[in-house]
Amino acid sequence: MASNRNGVQRGSAKFDRPLKPRLRPSSPSPGSALRRPTPTARNTDADLKFGYAVSLELGVKMIMNRPPIAYLLIMENSSCFDLLEEKSTHSVRALGEDQLGLVPGRVRVAVRLRPRNAEEMMADADFADCVELQPELKRLKLRRNNWDSDTYEFDEVLTEFASQKRVYEVVAKPVVESVLDGYNGTVMAYGQTGTGKTFTLGRLGEVDASDRGIMVRSMEDIFADLSPNTDSVTVSYLQLYMETLQDLLNPANDNIPIVEDPRSGDVSMPGATLVEITDQHSFLELLRVGEANRIAANTKLNTESSRSHAILMVHIKRSVLESEDIVSSQNGDVSHLTKPSKPLVRKSKLVVVDLAGSERVHKSGSEGHMLEEAKSINLSLSSLGKCINALAENNAHVPFRDSKLTRMLRDSFGGTARTSLIVTIGPSPRHRGETSSTILFGQRAMKVENMLKIKEEFDYKSLSRKLEVQLDKLIAENERQQKAFEDEVEKVNLEAQCRIAEVERNFADALEKERLKCQMEYMELVKELEQKLVLNQERLDCNSSVAENGEGPALSSVGEVTEVKLLLETERNRRKAAEEEVEHLKNQLGKHTQEQAGDAENIKLRNILEDEANQKKRLEEEIIILRSQLLQLNFEADQMRRCLDNGSSGSTFSAMDSSRHSQYKDTANGQKSSVATLFEQVGLQKILSLLESDDANVRIHAVKVVANLAAEEANQKRIVEAGGLTSLLMLLRRYEDETVRRVAAGAIANLAMNEANQELIMAEGGITLLSMTASDAEDPQTLRMVAGAIANLCGNDRILLTLRSQGGIKALLGIVRCGHPDVLSQVARGIANFAKCESRASNQGIKSGRSFLIEDGALPWIVQNANNEAAPIRRHIELALCHLAQHEVNAKDLISGGALWELVRISRDCSREDIRNLARRTLSSKCDSRKVHNMNCSFWNVSNGNLSRKTFHDRKHNVSEKENNGGADAALI
Repeated sequence: MASNRNGVQRGSAKFDRPLKPRLRPSSPSPGSALRRPTPTARNTDADLKFGYAVSLELGVKMIMNRPPIAYLLIMENSSCFDLLEEKSTHSVRALGEDQLGLVPGRVRVAVRLRPRNAEEMMADADFADCVELQPELKRLKLRRNNWDSDTYEFDEVLTEFASQKRVYEVVAKPVVESVLDGYNGTVMAYGQTGTGKTFTLGRLGEVDASDRGIMVRSMEDIFADLSPNTDSVTVSYLQLYMETLQDLLNPANDNIPIVEDPRSGDVSMPGATLVEITDQHSFLELLRVGEANRIAANTKLNTESSRSHAILMVHIKRSVLESEDIVSSQNGDVSHLTKPSKPLVRKSKLVVVDLAGSERVHKSGSEGHMLEEAKSINLSLSSLGKCINALAENNAHVPFRDSKLTRMLRDSFGGTARTSLIVTIGPSPRHRGETSSTILFGQRAMKVENMLKIKEEFDYKSLSRKLEVQLDKLIAENERQQKAFEDEVEKVNLEAQCRIAEVERNFADALEKERLKCQMEYMELVKELEQKLVLNQERLDCNSSVAENGEGPALSSVGEVTEVKLLLETERNRRKAAEEEVEHLKNQLGKHTQEQAGDAENIKLRNILEDEANQKKRLEEEIIILRSQLLQLNFEADQMRRCLDNGSSGSTFSAMDSSRHSQYKDTANGQKSSVATLFEQVGLQKILSLLESDDANVRIHAVKVVANLAAEEANQKRIVEAGGLTSLLMLLRRYEDETVRRVAAGAIANLAMNEANQELIMAEGGITLLSMTASDAEDPQTLRMVAGAIANLCGNDRILLTLRSQGGIKALLGIVRCGHPDVLSQVARGIANFAKCESRASNQGIKSGRSFLIEDGALPWIVQNANNEAAPIRRHIELALCHLAQHEVNAKDLISGGALWELVRISRDCSREDIRNLARRTLSSKCDSRKVHNMNCSFWNVSNGNLSRKTFHDRKHNVSEKENNGGADAALI
């Protein structure tokens, strides 16, 4: 009989409602079985989801633009979102699958062999194992008999000596990383009873830490990557026992319903217990509680055989910022149109399924209730096998509704989750039938293809709250500054009035003192004159009396009178001059007093005006930023409104398809018009002046606006004429902020697309600054912008020598340290452009000698990435090799560097017909029949596929030795 593992729930756990299921690409009705969608149907359902999300975002934006009171009232009424949800269904089928971010992903299957146990060592001591593993080839052989066997290939083959850490890294770690990136993921174990499924998945590792299973190790990686402040993790642990879904964390909840969304097809368990966890210790406690409540029994095949399917669900919610949008043109050039980042919420789910082992009753010895358990287990596993067979064969009908297990795993097989399956087998030949069935199950599962879909949505509520708080702060700060300014002006006025009154009083006192002084001097002079007049009168009388006696004294008296008159006239003139001088001094005193008061007041007012001008400048900068954000939000709202209008007016799918092109065109025109509107309202000179702002946020926003303007060819000439190129280069030279350097390098790359601007960039030392930025930067986006700018400059013949002499090629080769595919694509494009211009210069007789690329050491990297998995990198490298091989002076380096093999491969296997034909023409035009003979025709044997790469290199080495010994028979290509 089956026994129940009794246990209690430990610790305090936070219980929450289940996460709301997200919309899936397909939407079957509740009563019908899921059909595998055709490409057309899949696109339609994908369009439906995208339109639903877009319409919901539009609804939130429209609510955000309402007044605060109306906004709160609308947010309290959740029916508005249902209305948006219903209306959005009619306007979403005109959008393509590529906008959903769907990524194809096949189910990955690994096989793990259990070592022999004690019973098998005794019973099967005389027999060899029924399986033979070839892990280096990822194959296994299942023996039919002593002379015949079947071979199967898997994604990974794990021997009996494989550690738990290796099993986790090759099976579950890629799935966990995808879950952290926002995708759903599933890890499942399938196999016969007693082959180690529970050991692989649910081992806690309490005694030996190296025995920790996939569940424990996956949560360790999840906690290591999440931020406790912004992210959350909730866990539910269930078991499916005899077609009844039970809660292992709450044993009383033993009949949990499975609910399917009729619109999206998502499956949820609303009655399951959700526990929010914050550390690894609490998660281990939950696992102990769940394992204690899981049902197990003792059979002949396993002393502790699981009698139920265990399902661990980990729900992750992360808050991230939206990355900048980058638009690429068809010819490979990159233009950068960035818009403000928005908060995103990513909701993903990790499902770890420990299936009960399949068994045969006559081997397990099950009877009574255990027999019923075995029937239920085999029935659910059989339903799962039918669904996988239908998906592998692309059948129209997939019987997901035959079992609760298949209904729960609907998203894992044929859905949007990344799925990894590990099948466990035993070595005993007695169980060869079960081993063969398990291997065939894994082979069929490898044919199932999923379409991965990232689970994220815009957090407009958080963005709205943030903008409202910023706006309130700005309004309050403006009011405080306005009040402080008014108080300061009033204080200055009072001080000025007091000083003016004091100056007037002082002036009046000084004037009164001067008047009294002048009056006293005047009275003294009058008195002196009167005395002299009396004295002169007495002398005159005396002279008159003497004159009567003779003429001489009379003449003397007349002379003295004349002299006195002259003295009197002179004294009058002096008095008049003194009065004028006193009046002039009074005027000067008044002017000087007014000037002193006016200068002090002017200095104070000048300081106030300067402060006001600085404040006005800061406010203008903030207004520009808010205006640009407002224009962006209005633009997106208009686009959503047009999308709804077009969807509501159209009644058929064909009408929606006919309006798709016009909608995309309106989107592009609207985006350009928003930038043009900001450009017209603010002005180019004002935007360029903000590049030198002391505020880092203003400076970053300004350089982003300049980068947007530089993406339009019509604006590039005006930006260069206004000094924008010089300002961008100054930003690279002066600032070390990563965002400023990244956006400035992107703007320079946009300007470098114009040939007229390339020589200006070189003349102002742009390549030197770009090289310095490339050596200092570590951010892949910054390195990609710098590599794109240098790649654009590499396509100009006139600046080829200057670019190489200033370290442009070495800067490109230094950027490859990043290893990011987008960065390497730009580096490969620059090398291809340089090789093309260099080949053209050699053909015209302008350049002679070896290629600069070979002299600067680029050939090893070119050969290493000639067969890169990324198509853009491979295409540019193949083109560069063809151009280098067109000149015989490079032949020796190409042969010794291994480029000959890659050139032959390009002529044979390149996916681009023009590059393949160019390689063939190069090979046929440069081949010398006399010298090919000495290579034993190995060159052509390689192209025909008859010579291995090792033999080719051996013969090439022999030819190099002949050439070094003085022979003239070395092949030149």
